[in-house]
Amino acid sequence: MFDRFRRTRINSTLRKLVRETSVSTDDLIYPLFVRSGENIKTEVSSMPGVYQMSLDEILKECAELQKLGLNSIILFGIPDVKDSIGSDSLCEHGIIANAVREVKKAFPDMFVVTDLCFCEYTDHGHCGIIDEKNQTVNNDATLEISAQQAVVHAKAGADMIAPSGMMDGIIETLRDALDSAGYENLPIMSYSTKFASGYYGPFRDVAESTPSFGDRSSYQMDPANRREAIAESVSDEMQGADILMVKPVLAYLDVVREIKDNTSKPLAVYNVSGEYAMLKMAGAQGLIDYDRVLMETMISFKRAGADIIITYHAKEIASLLKK
Repeated sequence: MFDRFRRTRINSTLRKLVRETSVSTDDLIYPLFVRSGENIKTEVSSMPGVYQMSLDEILKECAELQKLGLNSIILFGIPDVKDSIGSDSLCEHGIIANAVREVKKAFPDMFVVTDLCFCEYTDHGHCGIIDEKNQTVNNDATLEISAQQAVVHAKAGADMIAPSGMMDGIIETLRDALDSAGYENLPIMSYSTKFASGYYGPFRDVAESTPSFGDRSSYQMDPANRREAIAESVSDEMQGADILMVKPVLAYLDVVREIKDNTSKPLAVYNVSGEYAMLKMAGAQGLIDYDRVLMETMISFKRAGADIIITYHAKEIASLLKK
């Protein structure tokens, strides 16, 4: 006798009752990009609906997010002055520290994650101190200033730190620094498996972080390496990461599933700028049913094993979920 799988598909209510995977606003983190000044809300041409905003506009955005049922953001800072070591990110009065303080003051219940890196803050656009001889980032020197940056974020009131630079040993370094400073309860969400991807293109427009030479292949992961991808996340789990991450996600759903099956920590995915822009452009050209494809894409992330989705689509998803 053959199985009649369609029995549970004919009635729409029953379809919902047996649905295995769902997306909710509790799954989502919304990225925000803050810069100095007032009344600044500049749309990024390569990412329709995404803006560089001054702090006053960021606060307005947070109010709108909470009305939509979104309560988690990840902050990126764009300083006025950049230098070789990203000094603004190490200052308690820098753009990111000020933003965290003001957001937490105005919205105490907003969960504020901070991206911990240097590419937005350096004049060379790389993720740390440059190793001139090898034309890459000096891993261990960057670990030292990353620890300083983490403590700055913690003192400002960040609810979670998210190091994205792909330095070896970063989780152990930050955990030691935070614990020593009295922030042993502050969680770390590691960009544990972050690929050197072509999908990041539009992000460099909004974050103004295009490298002045070369690329990031000497520290971000080779997209061809599955086993190494798993090892990176396993290593960060052993060093003390509280949440792991795969970035990008759309072309790496196999890696998401394998990391989920090989680790015990919650798993985040970053639905990156190029993935966002592709859907936006296809929708604008009438090539796809945008809302349907958007939700289908989010379901695919959850089905692959993601617990958390960082996405520029978060506001649209929240609106669709209310319908």
